Amino acid sequence: MSDGGRTEAVVTGAGVLHALADDLEGFAAALRAGRSAVRAAGQPAEPGGPDGAPAGARLDRFSLADWASRRLPDDPETAARLRAVAGRAALPAQTAACAALAAVHDAGLRPSDLDGAALIVAGNNLALEHQAQMVRTFATRPGRLRPSYALTHMDTDTVGVISEVTGVRGEGWTTGAASASGTVAVILGSRLVRSGDASVCLVVAPATDLSAAELRAFRDSGAMADTDGVAEPWRLCRPFDQRRKGFVYGQGAAAIILESADHAARRGARALARIAGHGQRLDGRRGTAPDAQGQATALRAALAHAGVGPQEVDYVNAHGTGSVAGDAAEAHALLDVFGPDRHALVNSTKPLLGHCLTSAGLLELVATLIQMREHFRHGNPNTEQPLAEELPLVGRSAAPGPVRVALCHSVAFSGINAAVVLRR
Repeated sequence: MSDGGRTEAVVTGAGVLHALADDLEGFAAALRAGRSAVRAAGQPAEPGGPDGAPAGARLDRFSLADWASRRLPDDPETAARLRAVAGRAALPAQTAACAALAAVHDAGLRPSDLDGAALIVAGNNLALEHQAQMVRTFATRPGRLRPSYALTHMDTDTVGVISEVTGVRGEGWTTGAASASGTVAVILGSRLVRSGDASVCLVVAPATDLSAAELRAFRDSGAMADTDGVAEPWRLCRPFDQRRKGFVYGQGAAAIILESADHAARRGARALARIAGHGQRLDGRRGTAPDAQGQATALRAALAHAGVGPQEVDYVNAHGTGSVAGDAAEAHALLDVFGPDRHALVNSTKPLLGHCLTSAGLLELVATLIQMREHFRHGNPNTEQPLAEELPLVGRSAAPGPVRVALCHSVAFSGINAAVVLRR
């Protein structure tokens, strides 16, 4: 199968690791139920941080050894390699390795399929809390600084960990686009496959681990909602609601396998969806202010690349962080692109996952794949007073129905806009 002389890129496997669920079945059930992983913080404030650690969907209970024993009970060799390779790595590399192994298993790939596969790791500045801990250690006890910090502070350590754990030995690198990193990584992986440079591409988005300094800056800038003293923090992220106050922090990792349709067919793999098209555009300015025109341009580029009209889209997984300015701009862009027809239903997965920053786009793409497979759109449980009545939001509960064409949208600081179109 080909597209204009180039092979199609299809998704043949996926993996997730989040406080909501660390397997696709649990993830699907939580999405359908509209269950949120956002909770009050379980740890004290960091020195110099805010009055208390903010609420969020955190991986506080994640253990590499526990994940390996639960998820790899029939593969002790891989479990032992995971513990040996990633055991002393920072949290982003550990979570990425787990999600990558889950996606490889879901796709049914053999070692021979992975030897020449490509690897793209989404995000940069991933291990900021790890770096902050090492700086504090060095300031008080410089002799206790681990020599391995020369490696673990780098984002590329995640590339090495995944490569050794999975056996991927083709091209490999990291790609940073702030909160659009996961979506941009999918775009780059699709290009590798469509061009014929790789038959298989593993795209992985690690959990981002912020330190108290970044959390404080996000809160004080007004981008992140102030969760101090909030009785029900899981109700605080309100995308496209008139009472929205900002994003809520989340941590999670995701991975997908992209393959050429020909390669997938030869090995008898089932395709979850194909990457029908994508678009990525810049606003042409520095800063945090969103630009509805830039977002609309990226959305139109994705639809044009896919050869899909707005009326053909069944579902939009919006960026929808719950920020005051961001949601208003995105709503304007969606209404501009989809016009009066408003066939596509819109939701945001962030009330359930929190805003997972550099991994958000890929986690939400996996959520989209699940909704396509299981014929539903999850609810917007916290949206009670819609920002724009004409915006066709899914209600507070899940809406049944087929999803043949879906669009995933991501927006990032520094004017980065990206969108991917999926087709069943």
